[in-house]
Amino acid sequence: MRAFDYTRAESLDQAAAALDPAASVIAGGTNLLDLMKLQVMTPERVVDITRLPGLDAIEPEGEGLRLGALVRNSDLAADPRIRARYPLLSRALLSGASGQIRNKATTGGNLLQRTRCPYFYDPAMACSKREPGAGCAAQGGVGRMLAIFGTSDACLAAHPSDMAVALRALDAEVEVRSRDGGLRRLALDELYRLPGDRPDLETTLAADDLITAVILPAPVAGSVQAYRKLRDRASYAFALVSVAAVIRMDQGRIGQAALAFGGVAPRPWRDAGLEAMLHGKTPDEALFREVAQRLTADPAPNPDTEFKRPLLRRTLVAVLREATGLAQPSIGTDATKDAA
Repeated sequence: MRAFDYTRAESLDQAAAALDPAASVIAGGTNLLDLMKLQVMTPERVVDITRLPGLDAIEPEGEGLRLGALVRNSDLAADPRIRARYPLLSRALLSGASGQIRNKATTGGNLLQRTRCPYFYDPAMACSKREPGAGCAAQGGVGRMLAIFGTSDACLAAHPSDMAVALRALDAEVEVRSRDGGLRRLALDELYRLPGDRPDLETTLAADDLITAVILPAPVAGSVQAYRKLRDRASYAFALVSVAAVIRMDQGRIGQAALAFGGVAPRPWRDAGLEAMLHGKTPDEALFREVAQRLTADPAPNPDTEFKRPLLRRTLVAVLREATGLAQPSIGTDATKDAA
């Protein structure tokens, strides 16, 4: 690990003043410290925000909830309001990492964790995400954990977060504070960038921006939430594919559908066209298979990830069965039943 300066911020203003392109924020440190040990990330200054007041609370926000950026993953997953109204989010969090890591990892850090692409983690390999313009050794390389959507010639890496996939299906927003104290809210598709020719620029955040909270809107009345993650082992493994769904039925037809996918793209993936295909339709196997086929119509950019296409199709069909009542739900629930 290279030498660095350490700053413990005591206020949001102090944190913002210490941030620049040569600095990195640390909270739980579950990803940053690993990358610093490998010299994949070499910040000149580390800004510790763990003492900032008010960022570790879960509070009402209108009809929804405000999740502070420093709320630990384990606390968020166990919160009774999350379990009752947003079971999708609780399930996604509990499927990620290990209990020890969830006890340290934070809401903001989870959103900003870096890809687990093996070429990104190996400084001996060409990686434009690590070094702009260096190329992408994953092109033609081993690709089991790589993305199949939203890639470019410069990068095939997939985003690793389980939590972010659930938040995308729940239409959550991210609250961001700029250096001048101004606050803005970003949808997750506005937060994350696709790689294009600059995969090192993973988000739209400025160097001195700070995520302060995630805003959950009110859960869709009468909806069923479902989450399924497929991985190489039962725990402490990143998704090969994952599917999050929020489905509301209306007199036997699909009245509203939100679908998000993980392990398959540089950001939590959502396809409005798929949701439109489901709207107003009577759920059945033929419909689900048609939707799944449309999602995976294009070939994978790396032959090693071709297996993800049928895997994702089967997972999506299984989740749609669960969320629409064609199969017995395992975590699906009326998301507003216990809201009071």
